Amino acid sequence: MRELIKKLVETPGPSGFEGKIRDAVIEEIKGHVDEMRVDALGNLIARKGTKRADGLRIMISVHIDEIGLMVTHVDAHGFLRFIGIGGINPLTCLGGRVLFMNGTHGVIGNEKMEAGKAPTLDQLFIDVGATSREDCPVGVGDVCGFERPYAEFGDRLVAKSMDDRIAAVIAIEGLKALKNSPHEVHFVFSVQEEVGIRGATTAAYGVDPDLGLAIDVTRSGDTPRTIKMETALGKGVAIKVRDASFIADPKVVNWMVETARAEGIPYQMEVLEAGGTDGRAIQMTRAGVPAGCISIACRYIHSPSEMVDKNDVEAAIKLLVALLSKPVKL
Repeated sequence: MRELIKKLVETPGPSGFEGKIRDAVIEEIKGHVDEMRVDALGNLIARKGTKRADGLRIMISVHIDEIGLMVTHVDAHGFLRFIGIGGINPLTCLGGRVLFMNGTHGVIGNEKMEAGKAPTLDQLFIDVGATSREDCPVGVGDVCGFERPYAEFGDRLVAKSMDDRIAAVIAIEGLKALKNSPHEVHFVFSVQEEVGIRGATTAAYGVDPDLGLAIDVTRSGDTPRTIKMETALGKGVAIKVRDASFIADPKVVNWMVETARAEGIPYQMEVLEAGGTDGRAIQMTRAGVPAGCISIACRYIHSPSEMVDKNDVEAAIKLLVALLSKPVKL
């Protein structure tokens, strides 16, 4: 699993430019699903199983895009100005390294700033080693993601795109482990979540599920002077009750809790004040769908060093497989 995590988190794929990460996922799941297709927006939809009389059509959605930057201007000396793709904090950008989709590397610099004032994105620039606009290897509209190697601190796993590649790992490991299910399960590796939950919206309409689950990271409340939140690294898979985008169906929440208890899987309840997931798109598709979300507590979300706990990831895989292995009674 660690090799898979490293492969996925180090593959670039900002929102709208998910081709490379989608290809990496296809390589991992081929031979383990009954059907694969890529829809018009770029979502990878992989079906496993056929619905039995006691089964449902279930959609599992994980987004494979990551936050990034897009070039808006190249000056006479080859320095690049940019805007954010998704939620970008300027403080986490300073001195950061980036990788453009054409393989160009860069480092983020900043103008002289007033002491005591936080920088804004328009005060930052990317240096790719160019000396002029003419010899700059990237131009307006080109995109990049943060570039950081995957690292392990004991059971703590750190990378620039745990949001949401760790969920892709959970889905991949889960579909491989799922040997017998009464359900027709559609594993959706969605695009453009970071810019408005776009991919899951079209995918859910096409799949038309009876029930859906998103898998995503959530904030943790276990660092000094942070938000007051129950979720913490190492305390188990998190079962979402609500976030700013949707309220999970109580019947789905109860089903997840009862399954975790029956299987002896450590879990924690999640109430997230802000943020959203693909669960909203599933819940609101067509005439409405019962939906929930499996979450992984994550520190330093939307930074180049997002951190999760290996044991939480393993618990999430076990819960996913357990949920999909038996008939659902809501």
